[in-house]
Amino acid sequence: MQNELTTYLDAFVAAADEGSFSAAARKLAITPPAVSKSVARLEAGLGVRLFQRSTRSLSLTEEGERLYRRVRMPWVEVGDALAELQQGAGRPAGTLKISMAPTVGRCYFVPMLDAFVERYPDIVPDVRFDNRQVDLIGEGFDVAIGGGVELTEAIVARELARVRVGLVAAPAYLERHGTPREPHDLARHRGLLRRAVDSGRLNPWVLKHTDGGEVVTNIRPVAALDDPEALARAAACGMGIALLPKPHTLPLLESGELVHVLPDWTSESRPLSIYYSSRKHLPAKVRVFVDHIVGETKARRYRDIFAAL
Repeated sequence: MQNELTTYLDAFVAAADEGSFSAAARKLAITPPAVSKSVARLEAGLGVRLFQRSTRSLSLTEEGERLYRRVRMPWVEVGDALAELQQGAGRPAGTLKISMAPTVGRCYFVPMLDAFVERYPDIVPDVRFDNRQVDLIGEGFDVAIGGGVELTEAIVARELARVRVGLVAAPAYLERHGTPREPHDLARHRGLLRRAVDSGRLNPWVLKHTDGGEVVTNIRPVAALDDPEALARAAACGMGIALLPKPHTLPLLESGELVHVLPDWTSESRPLSIYYSSRKHLPAKVRVFVDHIVGETKARRYRDIFAAL
């Protein structure tokens, strides 16, 4: 009975993590009907329905959410411990579920993975790209890399780099419309604004001067986008001026497709950080990944590059 319960809980947690029986089956290397059957037997044994099922979606019921919150982290810790015992005491192993911001992840951190999997072949990075604040614990992520994860007592943030946020535009745009010399000049220009994914609100432009002065700028919106890479591309096409973090503009600045505007004025942003659970016994796979990312970030001088003009 104990082995059966283990199978049922494995299926339940995987299905809740992945949002489908098919994806859970791939994760567990079994068939979708086997996952469905295990979940059904767990439901029958508990006498409650854990999932709402339809032909296109799978979602937790209220009872399922309650069970998931209670068992997810302990169950993962048990799995981590068993994987380490199977691979050798303390040897990093298992699937590592990672959330990354799309552009920052793809351009700067995915290139770090090759050396990592070479060194730790028993760890399988499972990377998800999200332009939003993920719920690290609730969504079952081991690690997140970005600048917007909400900190709680259950989460640790290890800073990777401070990020400069500045105004950029295409040289062709500035030739047509002129180059702003002061923040109040922006009122005559075309603005590319960023819409927050979580709130749906347009992010205001609050600029700080190197001498400490601060202004809230007024600019005419010509377009609003919720993706920073799309904003950078729109600016490079000459649509207007954008306010963006350095990691999103760096390749276009280096190619000359974008240039800085009002370089003495910047906006604040959260540091680029790596986030993980604050639980006492951190799995070896998480510990070595965090150390690898911190070391690679330092070696590639991202702290200096992302904060520089």
